[in-house]
Amino acid sequence: MRTVEYSPGRSADVYGDTSQPTVLMWHGAQTDSRAAMAPLAQRLHERGASVVLADWDSHADDGGRSDLLASARFAASWTDGPLVVVGWSMGGLAAAGLTIQAGRVGVEIAHTVCLAGAFMVRDPISGAPLPTELTGEPAAFTLLHGADDDVVPPDVSHSFATVLSRNGWPVDCVVLAADHGSIAGATYDAEGDRYLPSSDPATLAVADDVAARIAAVAT
Repeated sequence: MRTVEYSPGRSADVYGDTSQPTVLMWHGAQTDSRAAMAPLAQRLHERGASVVLADWDSHADDGGRSDLLASARFAASWTDGPLVVVGWSMGGLAAAGLTIQAGRVGVEIAHTVCLAGAFMVRDPISGAPLPTELTGEPAAFTLLHGADDDVVPPDVSHSFATVLSRNGWPVDCVVLAADHGSIAGATYDAEGDRYLPSSDPATLAVADDVAARIAAVAT
C-alpha cells in the first residue's frame, strides 16, 4: 500500500497496480476517514483487486463534491477499464449518485456496491435527493446492509433497490449479520465519536464476507 495525492492536499491509499481491476472506495460522512475502511480494502486487494481508498470531506462547502469527483477521475485514470465503486454510508449515497450521473461526469462504472447506503439524504454529487426516475444506460448495483444497523435502517436499502428495479436497473440487495460499522470493517469509538479500523475477529469476519462479495463483481 502507498499513499498518494489524488488532487492537491487530498490523499488516497492505493493497493495494487494497474494490472488489476480497480475499485474506488469512499468512506462515510466523517472528514478524511479512509483509515476506517483499511481492513476491507486490504481484504479486497488480497482477492485480486487494485483499490483506491480515498479521503473526502462531506463538511466542505460543496458537500464533498469536488473531492469525490477528483478521486473518481484519479481512479479512472489508474485503469484501462471501467471502475467498480464502493461506498459506505454517505459514501454509498455518493457512489449511487456518481453512477446515476456517470455519463455527465465522464466516469465509466462497471458495478456499484453500496454498504449501508444513506439514500434518504441529499446526494453530495448532485446536492439533491437521488432521483426516482432514472435515465441513461442502466448500471448494476449491489446493496449490502447490516441487519443490526442502528444508524441507517436496512429498509433504506430495500427502498432504493425498489427504485432501481422499477427502472430496470439490475440490483442485488442483501442484508447481512452486521451493524453500521462492521459492514465496512470498522468499529465505532464513542469517546472520539469516530469510526476506526477494527481488529475485532467478528467484525473482520464480516469484512471478509463483504470483500468476497465485492471481488465477485470486480475481478
